[in-house]
Amino acid sequence: MEKGKTVSLILTCYNCKNNLIRTLKSIEMQEYPNIEVIIIDGMSTDGTVDVIKAYEKNTKYTCRWISEKDKGIYDAMNKGLALAGGEVIAFFNDLFLIPNAVTLMVDAIERENTDGAHADLIYATDDKVKRYWKMGDGEISNGWMPGHPCLYLKREVYEKYGNYNSDYKCSADYEFMIRILKDDCIKLAYVPVTIVQMYYGGTSTGGIRSYILSLKEAHQALKSNGIKFAWWVDLVRTLRVLNQFLETKKYIQNCNKGVAQMTDKTDNLSRAEQTRAELIILYIEKNANYRQHKLSVIGVF
Repeated sequence: MEKGKTVSLILTCYNCKNNLIRTLKSIEMQEYPNIEVIIIDGMSTDGTVDVIKAYEKNTKYTCRWISEKDKGIYDAMNKGLALAGGEVIAFFNDLFLIPNAVTLMVDAIERENTDGAHADLIYATDDKVKRYWKMGDGEISNGWMPGHPCLYLKREVYEKYGNYNSDYKCSADYEFMIRILKDDCIKLAYVPVTIVQMYYGGTSTGGIRSYILSLKEAHQALKSNGIKFAWWVDLVRTLRVLNQFLETKKYIQNCNKGVAQMTDKTDNLSRAEQTRAELIILYIEKNANYRQHKLSVIGVF
C-alpha cells in the first residue's frame, strides 16, 4: 500500500492506563501505513505515562506526546491540534472495530474530493452494545450530526474554523461541528460502515447529569452559531438519540444473522451483511483478547 496522506490520530488521556492500552492496540492493528499518533496526557499518576513511553519506543507509527496539566479535555484537544502534522486529523480515544478503518476514511475523502469523511459507531461496554449510531447524511436543522469519533477532517478545516471552544465542558465537539457545517461549505463523504466502538460512560454519556449538561451546552452551541429554531433541533436530536437505542437490538440481530450465515456460506451475503458479520467477529475476538491481556499489548509492550 502506498503511504498516502498522513493521518494524525489525537488521543487525550488522564489516569486511564488500561483503556489507553486497548486504544493503542486497536491503532496498531490498523493497516494504513502513514499514521501519526499524538497523545496529550494531563499528568497522569496511574502508570499511563509509562504506557505512553513504551508505546513510543515500540510502535510501527510515529508517536509524539506530552504530559502536562491542562484546563480540561478540550484544552488538551487543542494542544493535540497544535502538535499534529497530518494532512487529515481525527480525535480518537476509543476502539477501532476493523483494521482498515483509517484506509476507508482516507479513500472516501480522496475519491469524493471532500473536506472530510464520517462513518458509523457503536457505544459499548465490554459485555454489551448499548447504542448504535448510524450516521447517514442529513442537516443540522433536522437534528443530524456526524459522530465526532468517526469524523476525519483535512487540516485546512481546522486552519479555517479554529480550535475547540474550551469554555464548554462536554459539548465543544458538537459546537465545532455546528460551526463548520452550518453554512454547508464543508463537504463530508459518508462511509456506511461501523468503524468505532466508543467507550460507554465518557464525558457526554456518563449518566443523567452529564446528559442534561450536554443538552444545555448543545442548545447554547446552536444559539451561538445562529441556528434558527434551536429548541426544535434539540427536540429532534433527542428523538434521534432515543432511536439509536431502539436500533441497537436490530443491529445486534443483524450482526448475529451475518455471523450465522458466514459460518455456512458467504458467497450470497450482501456487502453490508458481510461487514456486519466481520465486525461482530472482530468485536468478540478483540474483547476476549483484551480481557486476557489487560496490562500488556502483544507486539507493542
